[in-house]
Amino acid sequence: MFTSVNDQTAIKKQQKFTIYKDTCVIFAGKFSLAMDLSARIKAFSRLGKFIREFVEHYNQKQELTDSRHQWLEEQMNQALDKNPWFTIPHILEALGSMGEYLTAENLNQWTGQYPDLPRELPSPKKVGVVPAGNIPLVGFHDFLSVLITGNIYYAKLSSKDPILPKAMASLLHETEPRFGEQILFEDQRLSNFDAIIATGSNNTSRYFEYYFGPYPHIIRKNRNGVAVLTGKETPAEMQRLAKDVLLYFGLGCRNVSKLYLPEKYDMNGLLDQFKDYERITDNSKYGNNYDYNKSVFLINQVPHYDTGFLLVKRDQRIPSPISTLHYETYHSLEEVKRSIEWSHNQIQCVVSHCEELPGAIPFGQAQYPHLWDYADGIDTLRFLVSLNQGEV
Repeated sequence: MFTSVNDQTAIKKQQKFTIYKDTCVIFAGKFSLAMDLSARIKAFSRLGKFIREFVEHYNQKQELTDSRHQWLEEQMNQALDKNPWFTIPHILEALGSMGEYLTAENLNQWTGQYPDLPRELPSPKKVGVVPAGNIPLVGFHDFLSVLITGNIYYAKLSSKDPILPKAMASLLHETEPRFGEQILFEDQRLSNFDAIIATGSNNTSRYFEYYFGPYPHIIRKNRNGVAVLTGKETPAEMQRLAKDVLLYFGLGCRNVSKLYLPEKYDMNGLLDQFKDYERITDNSKYGNNYDYNKSVFLINQVPHYDTGFLLVKRDQRIPSPISTLHYETYHSLEEVKRSIEWSHNQIQCVVSHCEELPGAIPFGQAQYPHLWDYADGIDTLRFLVSLNQGEV
């Protein structure tokens, strides 16, 4: 079902933003889809500026006198009520990361890598998007990618994150009203689309493959980050590693779920640097997972380290349960390289200061990808540009 809304009238009447409704919404208005690339970049850079200002004001505990800031604070609180995993600090972290890469310089650098990206797109494609909901606004990059290429964003949101994506859509529409005609949300099954971008678990990806297989598509599965330590890391680097492991309660696909350690590594010395996160169990959902996994380890006499908030055990698997971190020891870096190559389809990113590992990112940066750091290594913008050219 589609609902038509003249958002300009609504904003004038209510003097605040109008959030997208639960049904699929089309913002009606006298605006043409003909926006060139520079206009799209300008709109997103203005959105980034607004987000940066909001996060700065909120973190400095300044009074939110701007009605737009007050509205966004309401949306954050609603998102927390809907999903207790989405704490206010974590939502702010996600917003802050978005705000940092939504600059005209970054957007121009990113899109400039695609000389065949049309500046204007008279016949946009309707791209269905099924985002994940594991961490706040995890699907924003797909939202950005579809719209920056001039296409129509048509999404079935995760029940875990239905509020924040619509808030970003409303903010973008307020910044550039012509985007209103290019953003659709559906509360039923997606239909009548030209292509699909879907992200989910290994189990849901089987459904995606079956249902969306006949269409041009990107289908993403479970992945995690890994970290390779050499024993020469500084305490500051290990504190930043703790963030890679525990930010967003470890639920993100870029969170480090496994460590590769040299033999005879001082594990206690490492875990001592994780103490900044000792209050993480105050979140009841995380705390319940910690208590459960600890009980399982104790009952089954599984050898492990216990920090009081994080369980660490030797395990060859990449994914780890919530509140648990896996590790494996190695004899040589060549051995690690082979292991990473063997498991590449399970790994989203590699964190290390080791120069022998190509593509490794610095400690503390796992959750701060550049615009051109694509999930699962699949170039979303290339897919969309090829779609417009009829090549996929």
